Amino acid sequence: MKIFLSLAMVGFTLFASDGYSVYKKQCMQCHVEMMEKQEVLKKFKTLKAPPMVEVSNRLKENIMIKEEDDAVKRRVIIAFIKDYIENPNIDYSMCRLGALDRFGVMPSLKGKLTEEERQAVAEWVHDRYSGVTFK
Repeated sequence: MKIFLSLAMVGFTLFASDGYSVYKKQCMQCHVEMMEKQEVLKKFKTLKAPPMVEVSNRLKENIMIKEEDDAVKRRVIIAFIKDYIENPNIDYSMCRLGALDRFGVMPSLKGKLTEEERQAVAEWVHDRYSGVTFK
């Protein structure tokens, strides 16, 4: 039984989505992974979307959890990202007004990512930029 369970876990791990791979496949076309604010200001007119570091930081700044529990806040941010990927809406956008004016609301990726891929990329967006600020 232990061998079967171990093999099942290895098999699941092999087929699990990697958030960075999903980012490279779907998000990188528009969102630069990492860029400092000075560079963004220089290239603002040529960017297709806000850099991912800024997206992550804006979510962490704007989503407030009363209990200030990091694990709960992480789950809420991940759930928000997963939903926003398929249902982007100006009413729920966390972008600054200048970014919204420049980039608009992102197009929906409904049907382009599996549940597992949305989960993986949402976790990656949150975790990749933990402790990284947009300077």
